[in-house]
Amino acid sequence: MTSGGTGADNARWVRHLGSLDDGEFRVAVTPTANNPVEGWKHTTLRVAWLGEGGHVEHETADEEIVVVPLAGSVTIEIEGDDAIVLDGRASVFDGPSDTAYLPRQRRVTVRNNGTGPARVALCGARATTDREPRRIAADEAAPEARGAGNASREVRAFGLPPVLDADAILVCEVITPAGNWSSWPPHKHDEDRPGVESELEEIYYFETRSTDPRGTEPVGYQRVYGSGERPIDVLAEVRTGDVVLVPHGWHGPAMAAPDADLYYLNVMAGPGSERAWLITDDPAHAWVRETWSS
Repeated sequence: MTSGGTGADNARWVRHLGSLDDGEFRVAVTPTANNPVEGWKHTTLRVAWLGEGGHVEHETADEEIVVVPLAGSVTIEIEGDDAIVLDGRASVFDGPSDTAYLPRQRRVTVRNNGTGPARVALCGARATTDREPRRIAADEAAPEARGAGNASREVRAFGLPPVLDADAILVCEVITPAGNWSSWPPHKHDEDRPGVESELEEIYYFETRSTDPRGTEPVGYQRVYGSGERPIDVLAEVRTGDVVLVPHGWHGPAMAAPDADLYYLNVMAGPGSERAWLITDDPAHAWVRETWSS
């Protein structure tokens, strides 16, 4: 891992809550967002905060969408199709949620059907094929423990093969306990090398939860650095609602502070014809995987 990261590229690739919005979506990585990201081509993210009884409308257009309840429960009304009810969860730290896949060319309304506020993410990627809407039950993707020791974390792969059949989009979420590192060893997926590495841009959307009974403000950290002739230097402090974008390069660690649990939602897609998440570890740190079995 390169040393002395200064975060010189934070202004381009880090978006804090309040700096990205698109109408009713308080977080929006889209071409039409306030402060759009130049050169971002393959993935989108929209996050809505819904009050009791609130709703948000959206047209999927040429995108396929994975709907992820972050807090609360929602009903997805789909023009011309049956509605999908998602039971959701109290928060991302309270276990996995059921999710939904929405194909392109659908007009949808996402409605808070609970008795309190809700927060919901719409993860998108350009699609060229047509599929049917479907609900993905929480138990279809059992949480997976990865890493070991202080590099251990929980991965929920509801939007990855083989759980989800889709055109291009890849989605998962990760829980990193307080004091642990994830996205470790640092890895990249910015070259199309069939069977070895995929070319994928990636969105990290973060949430944090304090483990301090006094309620200390919870924070986490994210590192992205360059590979070869493609420099990038991101070193960001993140809180709930913040986004870090990874166009290329090694990314990791995502660091949970000793007094705060860290959550991130990953949205990936790329130009390749194969929908696969294939990574290459930074050779300086790849050896750590060999130690996890013991």
